[in-house]
Amino acid sequence: MALKINRTYGAINYSKEKKRWIITQADPHVCIKLKSIFPTIGRSSSLPYSLSDSPSFCYDVIWFMDRYPLSIDAADQKRLIQGKKSHINTVNELERILLPDYKPTVVSLKDGCAGRNYQIQGKDIALKAKRILVGDDIGLGKTLIAILLLLHPETLPALVVVQTHLPKQWKDQIERFTNLKVHIIKTTKPYDLPVADVYITKYSCLRGWMPVFETGVFKTAIFDEIQELRRCESEKYRGAELLSAKAEYAIGLSASPIYNYGDEIYNVINIINPLALGTRMEFEREWCNHYGTSVTDPKALGTYLREKFLMIRRTRADVGRELPPINKIVHYVPYDEAVAEKAEEIAIKLAIRVTSGSFTDRGQAARELDILLRKTTGVAKAHGVAEYVKILLENGEPVLLAGWHRDVYDIWMEELKEYKPVLYTGSESPVQKEKTKQAFINGESNLMIISLRSGIGLDGLQHRCKYVVFGELDWSPKVHDQVIGRVDRDGQKDQVTAIFLVTDSGSDPLIIDMLGIKASQSHNIINPLTAVEDQYTDESRIKLLAQRFLDKNKKGITHEQTY
Repeated sequence: MALKINRTYGAINYSKEKKRWIITQADPHVCIKLKSIFPTIGRSSSLPYSLSDSPSFCYDVIWFMDRYPLSIDAADQKRLIQGKKSHINTVNELERILLPDYKPTVVSLKDGCAGRNYQIQGKDIALKAKRILVGDDIGLGKTLIAILLLLHPETLPALVVVQTHLPKQWKDQIERFTNLKVHIIKTTKPYDLPVADVYITKYSCLRGWMPVFETGVFKTAIFDEIQELRRCESEKYRGAELLSAKAEYAIGLSASPIYNYGDEIYNVINIINPLALGTRMEFEREWCNHYGTSVTDPKALGTYLREKFLMIRRTRADVGRELPPINKIVHYVPYDEAVAEKAEEIAIKLAIRVTSGSFTDRGQAARELDILLRKTTGVAKAHGVAEYVKILLENGEPVLLAGWHRDVYDIWMEELKEYKPVLYTGSESPVQKEKTKQAFINGESNLMIISLRSGIGLDGLQHRCKYVVFGELDWSPKVHDQVIGRVDRDGQKDQVTAIFLVTDSGSDPLIIDMLGIKASQSHNIINPLTAVEDQYTDESRIKLLAQRFLDKNKKGITHEQTY
C-alpha cells in the first residue's frame, strides 16, 4: 500500500492572465527547497513565486509536489498532469528518433537526389519538436535538413531569413532539390507577394515586414545563421520575435550560435522558443556569473539544451562524415614599426582614457582604441602577409585570404595584383559577391580576399580551395571557424590548411590570448560532452589591450597627453 502525505506545504495556481504558474504560499523551509530546485526563483525573492508554464516545468513540479504537496484546484491539477504527459510523450518520441535503429521518414527529392539518414533524422526531429536549433557541424548539410522539412505540406508557406549575400544561394539549393516555388523578397517595404511555397528575405528586411508577420501568414520561420540574432537590441530582432511567435514551426540553423560569451545563446534560443530558458533575468540568475555574460557551467547548459531538445547537434564523427583534421599553422610575419609610430601618439592618449577616464569616456575611448590598434596592426603587417601569400600562389594554390580593414585590402590588392585578386567584403553588393564567388570557383582568379564576417554560409569554395590564410584576426574564435568552414566542408577532397599570419606587436598578441575564454564558452555549450583545454577568465579585453600598450610605451607619457 502506497504511503501518502496528507498535509500540504503551500499553494499553487495557474494564472491565465500571466500564463504562468504562481506559488502563492509555501512554508519557509519549502521556500528554500524551491529555490534550490528551481534556480529561476531568485535567492532573495519572496512569495509569490512566478514560474513558466512549460511541459517540462509541469513534469518537475509534479515531482516536487510528490515530496511537498501543494494545495491546487482540480482544473489546475489537470493542466499540470496534461503538461507532464505531453513532456513525456514528446521526449520519448524524440529519443526514439535518435536511436540507431530508427527508420527515417523518407521524402522524395528532385532528380533522384536523396538526403542522408542523419539529415532526414534531423528533419524528423525538427518536425516533431517544432522549435529547435539545428547546430550540426559546418558542412553537414543544415540547409538540406531545412529543405527536407519544407517538403511537408503543413510547414508551408515558409519564410527563410538569411544573411545579405545568401538569398540566391538558398533559392538555387531549394530549386536544385525540390519543385517548390520560391520567391525572394527584395525590399524592406511590404508589397503584394506572388503565390509561392517558400519566401526568402534578408535579416535587414525583417523590421519592414512586421505588419505582414502579424497576420500569421507564414507557417514556418527558418533562421539561417541564426547567430545574426545573438544581440536582442536590434530592430531585426524584434521582427524575428514577431515572425517566430506567429509561426507554428521555428527552426534556427547555425554551427556557431555563440560568437563571444555564453549568454548569447539565450537570445538565440529565445527567438526559436520564447521563454524556454525563462526570462532574461531568470536565465542569468540560473546560468551566469554576476555580470550576466559568462556562463558559469557551460557544459551543464549544453547538456540541458540537448536534454530539453532545444538544440540538436551532430559532429562529423557522430554521422561518419569526418574530414582530415584541419592543419593549423601560426606563422610570424614582419611588422612595420614606421606604420605603428604614426598612430602611436593618438593610441597613447586613447589608452590613458581607457584606463583612467570617466565611465562614458572609457567606453568611447575603448572603441576608438580597438579600431585604431587593429587597423594599425593589419596595415603594419600587410606587406608581410602579401609576401607569404605569394608563395602559395606561385605554387599554383588557390587561396582564401581573410582580413577586415579596407586599408589592408588596398595594400593586398596592389601587392598581389598580378594574380587578379577578387573581393568578397562588406563593400560589395550581393550581385558583385556572387560574381566574385563564381570567378574564384571557375578558376578566373586564384585569390579571393574575403572579409572575416562576410562569408558566413557561403558554399561551393570547397571544390576549389584548401588554403585559408588569416591576414587579420577577429576577437571571436567562431568567426575564424566560419571562414575555415567555407572550404572545410562536405565535398572537400583534401586536407584543409588554415594559416594564421601574426606579429609579436600591435593587437595580435592580446587577441591570440583572449580568444581562449570565448572558445571555451562556446565549445562547452555546443559540445558539452567533449574536452576542451582550460582557459583563463576573460576581463575587459580593451582595458588589457590599453594597459599592455601603455606598458610598452611608458617613456615620455605625461599628464598633458590625456584629452
